[in-house]
Amino acid sequence: QQRSLSFSPLTLLLPLCLTCFPFLSLLPYLHLFHQYAHSIRLDGDIILGGLFPVHARGDRGTPCGELKKEKGIHRLEAMMFAIDLINKDPELLPNITLGARILDTCSRDTYALEQSLTFVQALIERDGSDVRCANGDPPIFTKPDKIVGVIGAAASSVSIMVANILRLFKIPQISYASTAPELSDNTRYDFFSRVVPPDSYQAQAMMDIVTAMEWNYVSTLASEGNYGESGVEAFIQISRETGGVCIAQSLKIPREPRPGEFDKIIRRLLETSNARAIIMFANEDDIRRVLDAAKRNNQTGHFLWVGSDSWGSKISPVIGQERVAEGAITILPKRASVDEKVGRDSSYEQEGKVQFVMDAVYAMAHALHRMHRELCYGYPGLCPRMANNIDGKELLNHIRAVNFNGSAGTPVVFNENGDAPGRYDIFQYQITNRSTTEYRVIGSWTNKLHLKVEAMRWRMGDPTFPASVCSLPCRTGERKKVVKGVPCCWHCERCEGYHFQASEFTCELCPYEKRPDANRTGCTPIPIIKLEWHSPWAIVPVFIAMLGIIATSFVIVTFVRYNDTPIVRASGREMSYVLLTGIFLCYAITFLMIATPDVGVCSLRRIFLGLGMCFSYAALLTKTNRIHRIFEQGKKSVTAPRFISPASQLVITFSLISVQLLGVFVWFAVDPPHTVVDYGEQRTQDPTAARGVLKCDISDLSLICSLGYSILLMVTCTVYAIKTRGVPETFNEAKPIGFTMYTTCIIWLAFIPIFFGTSQSAERMYIQTTTLTISLSLSASVSLGMLYMPKVYIILFHPEQNVPKRKRSFKAIVTAATMSGKLTQKGGDRPNGEVKTELCESMETNSE
Repeated sequence: QQRSLSFSPLTLLLPLCLTCFPFLSLLPYLHLFHQYAHSIRLDGDIILGGLFPVHARGDRGTPCGELKKEKGIHRLEAMMFAIDLINKDPELLPNITLGARILDTCSRDTYALEQSLTFVQALIERDGSDVRCANGDPPIFTKPDKIVGVIGAAASSVSIMVANILRLFKIPQISYASTAPELSDNTRYDFFSRVVPPDSYQAQAMMDIVTAMEWNYVSTLASEGNYGESGVEAFIQISRETGGVCIAQSLKIPREPRPGEFDKIIRRLLETSNARAIIMFANEDDIRRVLDAAKRNNQTGHFLWVGSDSWGSKISPVIGQERVAEGAITILPKRASVDEKVGRDSSYEQEGKVQFVMDAVYAMAHALHRMHRELCYGYPGLCPRMANNIDGKELLNHIRAVNFNGSAGTPVVFNENGDAPGRYDIFQYQITNRSTTEYRVIGSWTNKLHLKVEAMRWRMGDPTFPASVCSLPCRTGERKKVVKGVPCCWHCERCEGYHFQASEFTCELCPYEKRPDANRTGCTPIPIIKLEWHSPWAIVPVFIAMLGIIATSFVIVTFVRYNDTPIVRASGREMSYVLLTGIFLCYAITFLMIATPDVGVCSLRRIFLGLGMCFSYAALLTKTNRIHRIFEQGKKSVTAPRFISPASQLVITFSLISVQLLGVFVWFAVDPPHTVVDYGEQRTQDPTAARGVLKCDISDLSLICSLGYSILLMVTCTVYAIKTRGVPETFNEAKPIGFTMYTTCIIWLAFIPIFFGTSQSAERMYIQTTTLTISLSLSASVSLGMLYMPKVYIILFHPEQNVPKRKRSFKAIVTAATMSGKLTQKGGDRPNGEVKTELCESMETNSE
């Protein structure tokens, strides 16, 4: 026979319950508290089972501990209240009375499993054939109640344990508080349903909160058991799938924590101090002890708590430790208080899951009503098809199909896994200026987060938005170098040189013609420069060139004015004008070298760069060669050499010049002139100083080739000047030409190392252009100064020496010139320049 044990805590609490719930008629059931151990039984046509944590978990060795007024008694009374309302409702299960068999789980899964065996007793056949009473009569077994469905349990671990038993006997189960994601597995818990959303939704909501707060480095803390571990596992899984949030530490609170365990947990969390946000799936007792440990370790204000629905808006976890809990963000399924007839002076505050307990009972009632309408249509009360046996599988199908407005006014529905939709309110625990505390609603979550950031409050007097990140964001122009294995932790590295920040994690090289912008987030074109007229590098060569042009023009004008005077004629008028033209071009090329490069300027540079020197040294070469041939011929014969007339000299000179022009035209055909921007010339280590140089596409090799022919003429002319060094001083051309060529060679020998030695300099364009133009101007100045200035001086200031002499034969001229070296004394007695003028003039006359 069933043992009769006292349910003394409920008996003691009954007067309080009747005060809070005066509409309940529990007095007829007082005698039942003594008949059933830790249970309540209500008679009815259909009996529903109930599982509630009326008592807390007991200490070691004791299954049950202290009475739980809120989670236990409030929820138990809610089920009985709902049954009472349904039994009075003429529309729902008319003529059918619901009864109940409510058991205490004592918040322990193993104890709840033992208790739940009561629900399946009626389905187990008892064999009494071998049992006899003391007097020999057969025993009489009390027929147990047949339970058609179970409401509960609260804790996920209890629901999992009980669901494994109930599914074997096909008894549907509807939980009002179990949220572990594991229970959504319809292959293992196919007879389990719940009116609260699973923690997978809650974990997603918490992830959305973390993301909205821009926290990417968090730790998790779970109570050991299905609820805590499954919730954290769901959160971690979502963090892996979505990315962007890293788990610094994932700690677990043991079922039976040792002394100092919570202080150890706080120290572990502080090892990753940057992970200030703590995601908590823990029961309220563990929450309270964690907050207390944080307070003992002087960590008030450090941690940013994000609590699951087990924290919700409960007062018990934060009593006495309001400061350490300040700013905590908690989550709770949307709910509404159920009207009750409570006295005005009562301090009663309804427990949060009362609504869901009533929804679970009503869901079972609606399913039975649908089943009754299908099986017993038009039959008052239970028809035989339901009275004898209610098929659990069929009832489950009706449960999954219900759809009605629950006690909160929201629809009560189930998906294919028996889960309710996810609807949550987001709370924050705040302390106002008056030191009053409250849980304030700061948002909601229904498939996506709606958060009122402006309603959030953090530590008193601290206006800053709290952070929970492993590494601070990198500044613009810096890339993230991620720490291996921890994608939310990184070092910031600046994009150096010509690199820019292409993405959050990479720096890329700008195109060759560009450089990074000021923020190094993109590339901008490198500024293009050219040699400006106002630059000191241009002013000096332009000044020299202008003086040279003026001087050359003055010489040309003077020669033209005194074209028929002996001095001009003796200089070889035609060749002098060719030479002066070359000198003029050497000065003029300076302006082309400094002018802004374009196709026209580049074309003129190619033509005139070597043409001036070619004119000059072709003329000088022709002259020195003429002198050399004259005196060499004079040693052998009295007849004059061939091709010494002015016309012959011009033909020879222009033949030499035509070679230069031919080379230029070939160059035009092979490589048409164009401009180019040289970004390598001033590509400095510092991109801000980088410049692109606009220039003609003339390489150093092309430049040397262009000048090479002129240099060849210059060297050849120098050779002839050396050969004619023995010509008597009285001959007026050989010596000045020799000095001119020696000086010119020195100038160009100095030019070569300066020009090529600065090829790697950032100032290359300025130095090479200035060096080249000054070298050309100096070469022209040497020729002008040594060959023509003395003549101009005589023409203008000593016209008495610019007189004609008698004409003599070629033999006499050569002989006189030869003897003049031996008769220097005699020549010295003559007026200055007399012999020279005579010789040159006579030679020019004879050659005509």
